[in-house]
Amino acid sequence: MYGPIEVIVGVTPEMIHNWGWFLAFGIVLVLLGIAAVVRAFAATVASMVFFGWLLIFSGIIEFVHSFMVGKWAGFFLHLLVALLFGIVGALMVFKPVISAEAVTFVMSIFFMVGGLYLLFGSIWSHAAGWGWGAANGAISTILGVLLLTQWPVSGLWVVGLFVGIDLIFYGSAWIAMALKLHKM
Repeated sequence: MYGPIEVIVGVTPEMIHNWGWFLAFGIVLVLLGIAAVVRAFAATVASMVFFGWLLIFSGIIEFVHSFMVGKWAGFFLHLLVALLFGIVGALMVFKPVISAEAVTFVMSIFFMVGGLYLLFGSIWSHAAGWGWGAANGAISTILGVLLLTQWPVSGLWVVGLFVGIDLIFYGSAWIAMALKLHKM
């Protein structure tokens, strides 16, 4: 418990006063996360559409920016990036299931390669906490293999499941912070 003299860096009186809003935000995030886990397919499609619109808007901004920079060497690069963002975004918005399958394929490869790197790098280096790093690498590798062996079916649910799990942990962190603030 913190006494009146003790000061916690970064905590303002307004934060302590509004701890209930932080708690409510955390609870909403946890509930959304649970809903995303339970309805993983719908959350996957919603995530693909959301990210697609973000890419489309980014493409528009990049397109405008490419003309704002004038005649410099980066004009065509900005224009190319704008087209890439726009095309990928449109595919994600209008073909969310296929997009989810493609994203899941890339994720599975990322998990496998990154996991193997972490596993063997941890074993080789024997740095402090190398066992945890090796375990993390092994789990990431197994996740990647599991996703790839179930692909393309895993693409229908895995993005929504991962978003849901992330929302649950993120919301839990907000709840923990709010309860800590309440004790102050």
